[in-house]
Amino acid sequence: METKKNYPIFENIEITDFAAQGKAVSRINNIVIFIQGAVPGDIVDIQIIRKKRNYLEGIPVKYHKYSDKRIKPFCEHFSICGGCKLQHLNYHEQLKFKQQQVVTQLERIGKIALPEISPILPSDNTIYYRNKLEFTFSNRRWLKNSEMQQEAQNKKQETENTNALGFHVSQRFDKIIDIDYCYLQNDPSNEIRLAVKNYALRNHLEFFDINNHHGFLRNLIIRTSTTCEIMVIVSFFQDNISKRKGLLDYINEAFPEITSLMYAINSSGNDNLNNIPVYLYKGRDHIFEMLGNKRFKIGPKTFFQTNSEQACRLYRSIAAMASLSGTEVVYDLYTGAGSIAIFIAGKVQKVIGIEIVSDAIEDAKQNAKINNITNAHFVAGDIIKIFSDQLIQEYGKPDIIILDPPRSGLHPKLIVQLFEAKPEKIVYVSCNPATQARDINLLKLNYELIKIQLVDMFPHTYHVENIALLNRKK
Repeated sequence: METKKNYPIFENIEITDFAAQGKAVSRINNIVIFIQGAVPGDIVDIQIIRKKRNYLEGIPVKYHKYSDKRIKPFCEHFSICGGCKLQHLNYHEQLKFKQQQVVTQLERIGKIALPEISPILPSDNTIYYRNKLEFTFSNRRWLKNSEMQQEAQNKKQETENTNALGFHVSQRFDKIIDIDYCYLQNDPSNEIRLAVKNYALRNHLEFFDINNHHGFLRNLIIRTSTTCEIMVIVSFFQDNISKRKGLLDYINEAFPEITSLMYAINSSGNDNLNNIPVYLYKGRDHIFEMLGNKRFKIGPKTFFQTNSEQACRLYRSIAAMASLSGTEVVYDLYTGAGSIAIFIAGKVQKVIGIEIVSDAIEDAKQNAKINNITNAHFVAGDIIKIFSDQLIQEYGKPDIIILDPPRSGLHPKLIVQLFEAKPEKIVYVSCNPATQARDINLLKLNYELIKIQLVDMFPHTYHVENIALLNRKK
């Protein structure tokens, strides 16, 4: 019986392409091999690590030739950290890969003839582009190679400090890599994270144990904005008033530029704060962000696009593709905090945003008020139940429907409801080209795909946003 130890090594294999999730691809005897860490044009020896029915998975163990598409990764945590997996590929090639992935999914899953495709809109900033990062405290730090070798040589000697404040190791929920410097968010994000970690170490505060579910420090969330405002949220697994106050007072004194300092006590089974109270400690309970000439209030639980500059470009593209004239009734389904609806409100007669998360709808209403918008209406509830004949009778027949669903895409019942509502145009925004292609395949019964526009929201990752314009067939 073949074991993993006996899995073969294939030598001098040329990497030919990229597949979904940024995995490189090669073929041997018509068998597809997915390889992590390589790029098209590399010639490598591949160690097979996993066998599936229709394909193999492997890792490069020796490079005979490096591709001219390859560049030196800028981050020392590359390949271990779960983020920025494409930073070894030059940015121009990243954009080509993302566009090709969307085209492939639309052709294979959508089974449609594609219109002329506009070039993907690149991000002007490929580093320091995120406005929100969430770091995890862990007492199970991922050890560096040198540390693992040292432990292997002397099994009795254990690494002294196993605490970490950083990101999950790729495909390891229980291991956190201690981040020395992150290129994703502007200063003072790195300074705050390092200061919090060092204070915790000096004062012997217990880092979270994800396996045994105990500890004191759980998460650190930092939000920044183009208006130079900063929100910091510290999530504790359990409360200890003196220790909590000590840490929060230290953060407040060390970083007086923080606009909003907040905390939460989260003893639940996951890191999500949606159902957990978040308390204000110092400053305001919100920060502000600008998208174009629109001002948005962002609270601790507000969903907001994490790349503000590209979000503005995304929303402008939505408006341009819809060819808004000022007379349209627009429904924005999955409106979140209403950012798309508010952004386009001045270009339409009326916009109605629907979202299942009631707190997000309250954020949307506040943001409409902040921007003196009176023609945007927001409704909380399950879209399948809310988007009905009764709602349409109240607010008017939709000329355009904007869809920005979660990665899972559209519920089949909603597609039926779209057919019944008969909007002239559907603008479908998605970060998952596979589910978007599946849904467009269903929508093509009554709608024709006219145009697609990709926007790169997340440089150095395999993620991309795609806008699809569909017109109702006559």
